[in-house]
Amino acid sequence: MHKFFLVCASAIGLGIVTEGHAQSVERGFSAMEQEDFATAYRALRSAAEQGDARAGALLTDIFGVGPYARLQPTAPFQPATTPRTAPAVRGAIMAPVVIRRPPVRPFPQPSSPVALTDDLFAPVDLALAEIGRDLFFDPILSGNKDVSCATCHHPNLGSGDGVSLGLGTGAKGLGDARTPTGHLAADERIPRNAPALWNLGSAAVRVLFHDGRVEFDPAKPDALLTPQGPLDYMSFDSLVAAQAMFPVLSHAEMAGRPGENEIASAVADERVHGDDGAWALLAARVDALEGYSRRFADWRGQDTPVRMDEIGNAIGAFIAHEFRANDTAFDRYLREEQALSPEAGEGMRLFFGKARCAECHSGPLLSDQSFHAMGEPPIGPGKERDADGYTRDIGRAAVTLDRSDSYAFRTPMLRNVVHNGPWGHAGAFSDLRAFVIHHMDPVAGLERYSPQAVLPQLASAVPDYGALSNRMQVGAVKDAAARTMERYAMPALSEGEMDMLMTFLAALSDPTSLQGRMGVPDTLPSGLQPDR
Repeated sequence: MHKFFLVCASAIGLGIVTEGHAQSVERGFSAMEQEDFATAYRALRSAAEQGDARAGALLTDIFGVGPYARLQPTAPFQPATTPRTAPAVRGAIMAPVVIRRPPVRPFPQPSSPVALTDDLFAPVDLALAEIGRDLFFDPILSGNKDVSCATCHHPNLGSGDGVSLGLGTGAKGLGDARTPTGHLAADERIPRNAPALWNLGSAAVRVLFHDGRVEFDPAKPDALLTPQGPLDYMSFDSLVAAQAMFPVLSHAEMAGRPGENEIASAVADERVHGDDGAWALLAARVDALEGYSRRFADWRGQDTPVRMDEIGNAIGAFIAHEFRANDTAFDRYLREEQALSPEAGEGMRLFFGKARCAECHSGPLLSDQSFHAMGEPPIGPGKERDADGYTRDIGRAAVTLDRSDSYAFRTPMLRNVVHNGPWGHAGAFSDLRAFVIHHMDPVAGLERYSPQAVLPQLASAVPDYGALSNRMQVGAVKDAAARTMERYAMPALSEGEMDMLMTFLAALSDPTSLQGRMGVPDTLPSGLQPDR
């Protein structure tokens, strides 16, 4: 859907224009004819910086950016649909040309985008990241040695697992082909959707997990808050390094059930810290493997036992390197390297304007890193059972113990979002468009929700959609969503507007990150097989 307009170099007719300024404007017009909007922008900006009010006004009208918006012409520029005769310009006369309007006008303040720049990422120690890659794919960190970080966060599955609620230890395979197997077969689903790992290495990240249970302490920005306390006796390079410590303690994800292995038994006995704790036992496993102990010794320059925080730092370094995604079409637009397509541009205008998406999906990560109750359908086993025995997940409230946080979950970051389905904290939506429509009116969305989760086969005693029949629980989710909408009410969008919004979300994809950087290792120091 292209828009056309006529631009004449002297249409604004302001002041005295030098030949150099006119040439700069002409270069801008010529670039726009070729749809090279980045060059056009720079040429017009150069002229505006030299005092050409015409160029400043064109920047405002065409690109919508300041600080040149203060350079207002005496007669506002009016896009024309038919050619006009150009009046004389001192020093140069330029013929009228028909130029395709750039597909994007920047956004209304204050909901404007913030670039995810390189300085928001700490340099990655690639030698440590290479150790971390092997640990990320190695089942050695699971109690029964049958599941790895990559099982639920695989590069081939958009850094997730491709299903709504996955199967951890006690199963084989990837994605929806994963099945329980063996005498220690999985008998329950992981209660939440595996979150994507894109850009978790950014220094701008402050909270992790759907409920934010690992976060920087707002009162002490350098201190960590975690389910196991502040962990002051450990030394972490990043928040994601600390986060990596916790899936290994989950019985459904990696640890296993009590009695199956020494790790699971330690967790069940609440032995996490200390020499006989679960973390120390896992670190000893890794240290016993020469392929890890030697490489850690070479990396640190000292032959000492491998510590669990070193394992976390290595995995964190790999995640920061492998899953960095800030070279999207959107990011290239913000860096003035290329224009968005007309449809994506209009979708961006909706995202940062009428649709009000940017009120929560804000900042360089397209997330306010806060928590909102968006009325997502309660499916799966949940994180806890209510007094009547129904499964439920109250989200952030389980961390803060504040009832006002009930059913609120972290605003997800959006790079590569179209590749990260299913969507929602429980993966209740297998269609991203349906998920976005639900967000427009979550109370009504809950009423019309039809099961669409992607779930591996499992003979479970907990019905996957059982909580939807609990009117009291669904009512509580609706009430929480209604309170959110009192503050963040969003308008209904037409089908055409939804098309453009979805095109913009697709423009948040980073091909390099999706292709992978280090990739899956061929072999592992443990001798176990990586998931492929």
